[in-house]
Amino acid sequence: MKSFFAILKTECFYQEGRLSTTEPMQTIDDYIRYYNHDRCSLKLKKLSPVAYRTQLEKAA
Repeated sequence: MKSFFAILKTECFYQEGRLSTTEPMQTIDDYIRYYNHDRCSLKLKKLSPVAYRTQLEKAA
């Protein structure tokens, strides 16, 4: 969890700069969607976490 939040802060908030009071929740929701559905991971055979789980379910 510490690693996820460190990456979230680095990639989301430090690059975005100052956000209004309504933007942080939308930014976090967008980032979590990206993190789970679009981001490729070398540890998961260059697949996103959702794609990797789907592939495992089909193989079982």
